[in-house]
Amino acid sequence: MKGIIAAILFLGAFPAAAQTEQDSIEHPLPVDSLEVKDSVKSELISFSDFDFAPADDSPELVADRLSCLERTIPLTYNNKVHAFIEYFTVRDREYTRSMLRKKDLYFPLFEKKLKEYNLPDELKYLSIIESGLNPRASSVARAVGLWQFMSGTGRYFGLQNNWLLDERMDPEQATDAACRYLSQLHSIFKDWHLALAAYNSGPGTVRWAIRRSGYKKTFWEIYNKLPRETRSYVPQFIAIIYALNFAEEHNLYEPAHEEFLPHDTLNVNTFFHFETFAKLTGACLEDLQLLNPSIRKNVVPEDDQTHIIKIPKGIKESFALNRSEILDSVATGKKEWEVIAQKISNNTYGRERNVYHVRYGDVLGTIAQRFGVSVRDLKEWNHLHSSLIRTGQRLVIWLAPTASVSQISEPMVLPVSEDNKTYVVQPGDTLWDISKKLPGITIERIKALNNLKSSKLKPGQKLIVG
Repeated sequence: MKGIIAAILFLGAFPAAAQTEQDSIEHPLPVDSLEVKDSVKSELISFSDFDFAPADDSPELVADRLSCLERTIPLTYNNKVHAFIEYFTVRDREYTRSMLRKKDLYFPLFEKKLKEYNLPDELKYLSIIESGLNPRASSVARAVGLWQFMSGTGRYFGLQNNWLLDERMDPEQATDAACRYLSQLHSIFKDWHLALAAYNSGPGTVRWAIRRSGYKKTFWEIYNKLPRETRSYVPQFIAIIYALNFAEEHNLYEPAHEEFLPHDTLNVNTFFHFETFAKLTGACLEDLQLLNPSIRKNVVPEDDQTHIIKIPKGIKESFALNRSEILDSVATGKKEWEVIAQKISNNTYGRERNVYHVRYGDVLGTIAQRFGVSVRDLKEWNHLHSSLIRTGQRLVIWLAPTASVSQISEPMVLPVSEDNKTYVVQPGDTLWDISKKLPGITIERIKALNNLKSSKLKPGQKLIVG
C-alpha cells in the first residue's frame, strides 16, 4: 500500500513522497504541504488569535506518554518518531485538527471490524497515514480509498473496480478487506511493525530487506534496507497515535466533529440514476455522493447484483409515499445514458480494469487480438503515442466482466510461502517478472536454484527463491 502522507524533510533525514491526486474531489494531502481540504464542511471556531504550540516536551516525557498508550503494537520512541511527532503537533497543527474532526466518522467502523478479526485496536489509526480518512483518496500509483488498495490487491480481496463502481472506496467493504490483508501479513511476519511495512511496500520488499540485512528480525534492524517511503511509514503511524491521544497537551483543541448525514439504506437491483432520484425526491445530489463514495458516475449499474444505497433520512417520508413510481422513473433512461457513457468512457463502460504484463515477442496487434479489443483502445487506455511496447511493461486492458481474466490478472498478493523460500508461479509470470517482484534475486539465480534448463514456467509451479 502506498501511504499518502509525505515523508517529512526534517534535518535532511526524510525524503518527500510522491504527490497524490483524487478521483472526483481534490486530495486532502498535496505533496510538500499537508494542507487539508475537507470534503465535509463544518463551521469551526477560529483559534488563530491564541493558537500556539507549547514548548517541546522532553524526550523522556514523550517516551513515557507513548509507553502509557502501548497495547499490542510496540510504540517505539526514537529520533525518527520524534520528528513526526513534532510535525503533527507543531509544523502542521491544522492537519492534526482535521483528523480530530474526522476520526469519529470512521473510527467506530474500524473498531468494530478490528474486533471482529481479533486485530489490535491501534490499527484504526493506519487509515490516517494511508488516506487522511478520505474514502475517495487516490494516489498517482492508483491506490484508492481509505485503505489505499491497488487494483489487483483489491480484486484479490473481493473489491470490484470498474468504470461505474469502485468498492475500494466503500468504507465497509474496504475496511473488511484491509483487516483480512493485515491478518495475512501478520501471520507471515509475526511482527506488527514488519506487517505494517509490508502493507505499505509489499511483502516481497520486506523479505528482500530482511535478506539484505542478514536476516534481522525487526523493523528497526532492517530500517536502512527498506525503501525511503516505508522507513517513514511506521514512525508516522506511531506519531499520529501520539498526536491524537495527547492533542490537548500540545494545545490542539477541536470542538467540532464531523458527522454523517442521518441516512437509511435502499436495496437496488436495477439501473439507478442519482441525479434523477435527487430531482424526484428533493434530495441533494452532493449528499448522495458523500453517502455513497464507491459510486463513481452517479449511476448504479444493472448487473444481476443487489447494491445497498444510502439515502438521506430527510426524504424517507416523501419517498415512501411514491416508492414504486420513483424507482420506475429512476430506472428509465438506461439506454440513453449508456449511449452517452460509451462516448465519454473511452470504451471502458461496463468493463473491468485488468493489467497485462508484456512478454517477449508481444506486439500491440497480437495483444489486442488475444483479448478481443482494438489497438486504438489499448493506446487510449495506456496513453501510448506509438505502438512501441517493451517486455515487462504493464498494460491496462478493460474487459467485460464475463471475459476470462486468468491470463492477465495481476499476481496474487502473497504468492511467496511463509518460510520465504518458495514462490508459486502465477498465470502470465515470467522469470523476469519474478525477479522484479522479489528484489535481490536474479533470473540466473532462480534458474540455478531450480535446475532450470529453459525459461518456460507453468502456473502453479513452485520455485525455490531463497
